[in-house]
This record gives sequence, C-alpha cells and structure tokens, in this order.
Amino acid sequence: MKKEAKPLVEIEIDKLTNSIENVVSGDIFDTDVIQLSSNDTRQIKKTEWQFNWQEQLKL
Repeated sequence: MKKEAKPLVEIEIDKLTNSIENVVSGDIFDTDVIQLSSNDTRQIKKTEWQFNWQEQLKL
C-alpha cells in the first residue's frame, strides 16, 4: 500500500492577497517574500516553527 504524502505546511489558504491578513481582526501586515539561504537558517529558532527549513532549502 502506498503511503500518503504529508503536506509540508498544514495551513488553509482561504484567499490570495499581497500580504498576510488576520481573517479574525482584518489586520493586514506588510509582507516581503525573499529567498532563504543556508546562512539565514542560523537565525531561525527552530523550536518556534512547525516547518522543516532544511528540507525546503533542498527544494
């Protein structure tokens, strides 16, 4: 039996915007999307994320 792939990020996208928006409060946050480098990973506190940064760098 083939094992089902687990999504890398478990979130629901309810609409596309140019920034991060809090759907409860309506607050909108300025957002920049930049490419992560291996040097940047040293600044990430991994215990604060439910996300595999090293795996994403490989992609």
